[in-house]
Amino acid sequence: MAQVKITLTRSLIGYPKDQRATVKALGLTKIRTSVVKEDCPALRGMIHKVEHMVKVEEVKA
Repeated sequence: MAQVKITLTRSLIGYPKDQRATVKALGLTKIRTSVVKEDCPALRGMIHKVEHMVKVEEVKA
């Protein structure tokens, strides 16, 4: 499967609790931290919810 690299680019201050929880569930803690995850529809839904706070890149395997 394809993989995506997700990087937190903005602070969580001032955003609703559900968006903060989504970022935490993605495994992101601090600004400029990154995680690599398997691409799936559930992950894409989480990314869509917080797309204004994260940067997403395709990872070449």
